[in-house]
Amino acid sequence: MDQDIFRKTYREMNERACVFEKSNLSGACRCTQAERFYLAEREGVHCKSEQAQEKCIDFMGLLRQQSRFALKSNDVSEVLPHGKAMRIQVGGMRGVYLAVHDEEEAPVQIEDVHSLLQRAIGKFGDLSKLPYQQIMIQVAAYKGRTRGKRNR
Repeated sequence: MDQDIFRKTYREMNERACVFEKSNLSGACRCTQAERFYLAEREGVHCKSEQAQEKCIDFMGLLRQQSRFALKSNDVSEVLPHGKAMRIQVGGMRGVYLAVHDEEEAPVQIEDVHSLLQRAIGKFGDLSKLPYQQIMIQVAAYKGRTRGKRNR
């Protein structure tokens, strides 16, 4: 399938795309508002709630702004490569988890992005008031999958 046609069809099918799609598809994060779909043997993630998506978009904007140094990037509007997007999504949610659950370790898999953001808002009052310095430690520390050695 032509990539341009695929992207156009994907956008038409998925008007409310999940902000955490990459981490959701990788299994690092789950969300009660996320719904998977298939298109041309590929998988995508749709957000079932407009309000939940708006909250995730707001959080991701704040997270991108705060993570410029950790990602060595000044332009918050640029499309991030997969590895950096995963660092923000997974590392960011692990940082939020630690901010909400003071005495616990961050889990390998975030069970519900939506409810975790709700709990963070409940604890801190607003997404802009989250402890982003603490969250950035997790963004900087996140290491994605390492490439395996090729057998020659």
